[in-house]
Amino acid sequence: MAKSHISVGIDIGSSFTRIVVVDNSSNKGVLPVVLGAGIVETRGMRHGYVVHRNEVTASLKRAIAEAEKESGQRIRSAAVSLGGIGISCESALGSAVVSRADSVVSKFDIDKAIAEAEEQIELKNKAVLHAFPSHFKVDGKGFPARPEGMVGGKIEAKTLFITALEQHLDDLLSAINEAGVKVTSFTATPIAAASLLLTDLQKNFGCALIDIGAETVSLAVIENNVYSALHVFGIGSLDITKDIALGLRITPEEAESLKLGVVGFQTVSKKKLDEIIEARLSEIFEIIDKYLKKIGRSGLLPAGAIIIGEGSALPLTEQVAKTILKIPVKMGSIDLPGAKGTLKQQTHLIHAYAVAADILGHSSQKRTDTHLANEGEGFFGVIKNLIKQLMP
Repeated sequence: MAKSHISVGIDIGSSFTRIVVVDNSSNKGVLPVVLGAGIVETRGMRHGYVVHRNEVTASLKRAIAEAEKESGQRIRSAAVSLGGIGISCESALGSAVVSRADSVVSKFDIDKAIAEAEEQIELKNKAVLHAFPSHFKVDGKGFPARPEGMVGGKIEAKTLFITALEQHLDDLLSAINEAGVKVTSFTATPIAAASLLLTDLQKNFGCALIDIGAETVSLAVIENNVYSALHVFGIGSLDITKDIALGLRITPEEAESLKLGVVGFQTVSKKKLDEIIEARLSEIFEIIDKYLKKIGRSGLLPAGAIIIGEGSALPLTEQVAKTILKIPVKMGSIDLPGAKGTLKQQTHLIHAYAVAADILGHSSQKRTDTHLANEGEGFFGVIKNLIKQLMP
């Protein structure tokens, strides 16, 4: 990939490994164009964790070969979408004394307050992926936006930290490195999808992005354009397939086809099939609503829930979600520029596309440059150390 405007995104899910190659040379405000994609069945993953590294690497190599053939680009580096039940969040409050003699709050002071907040959270076996400041105070007075340039003596920052298990990062880095690809960055999958799918109005009013994957369901809650919570549950659409297989006494392959409506069997009662699917979907959304109640947001998100992932394709999903969550519900979708045929509205490619297109940006949502430059602290230090360990 000699051209600097060509970038790659990788999403290694429990069911499929997806790679997207995009051209970032479009004018500002225009989504990057998809040059090619590779989608293969993943082997060696469980609930987003690497359980057999060699199999994960082999799956990745097959996807790379497909993406290279379709795009005509050699893949040597990529941004990675990171999922799995090891992704979690925690909020903390940090403070710092304004350092300048004229008492003007600087970027350094804000970063110092965020770093102090990070020291308050438990990071045993974890690494910080993202830091989202949600509220600031200068001399006790609250501000919803970054107070850089204001005058005061003390700054406080309430920050939401998105974390991942270090062992998971280590294993995934090893698998990708062995496939001959250098990792340039990691982005939590709910963050990658939200940055691409949600409108400013939805994020300001308050909404939940729900991603129903094969073995996990992720939830991201955004209000006032700030992430307030993120959680990954160990349940997914494959549980629906298992229920159908057991309930109707058919093979997993037949159950998956029935679930997706690809085929129908004359001996199967549609009513019974719907009951099985509805029961598991109800469980999924009850778990989500229980978490929303825990954080005090159940029924209180005006922009509602936007649902993506494998589970969003089921006809019953929208109605069950509306009934249990008691908020507006819609299925998320987007036309990927340049994507052909069945990939045109392939929401399964969203995570890989988002990190390849760098939709997330670098200023408002990722760790600040000061944190990223510090090899001794936080997520970037962990990643650099891991990369060094993995290099020959």
